[in-house]
Amino acid sequence: MRKLIPVIVVLSVISCKKSEEITDRKVDSAKIIDSINAVRTKINDSIRISRGYKNLEGTHILTHDMISGNGKISFTKTGQDEYKISGENKRGSDFLKIEGTARMTSPKNLKFDGTITQSISDYDEGKLDIRKGKKNFSTKDGGKTFKLYESVNNAGFADKIIIKM
Repeated sequence: MRKLIPVIVVLSVISCKKSEEITDRKVDSAKIIDSINAVRTKINDSIRISRGYKNLEGTHILTHDMISGNGKISFTKTGQDEYKISGENKRGSDFLKIEGTARMTSPKNLKFDGTITQSISDYDEGKLDIRKGKKNFSTKDGGKTFKLYESVNNAGFADKIIIKM
């Protein structure tokens, strides 16, 4: 009997041993990735908004030094710091039309891509002048006025085309 007691004790210890609980939870990694991406998107959007430049959307004044009076030019926002531009200044047979897109690249620069069409009677007897492509409007007064930087037209005269905000 004395030999039987240690065997019973050993068997009771082994049989009473608590089994390990399996706590292997299934983790949905797609949900974790989606939540991380949502947070990153929110952070990136807040940074992008804070880096935006002055909002130019609306109707503004368009002037040309050889056309008396003021015309109108409208800026329609198409994206952050991106605009669709359309405007005209006309007096008699003299006119200036601007059509295209523009993007603010800095607080002082407005990059224009489109067409500038003009006919000025004092320039080459009013011959139609069409300039296509990328042009730059710049400001020196904090964005109150933007002046066409590449101002020489096809007739060789310097134009003073200004957009007043």
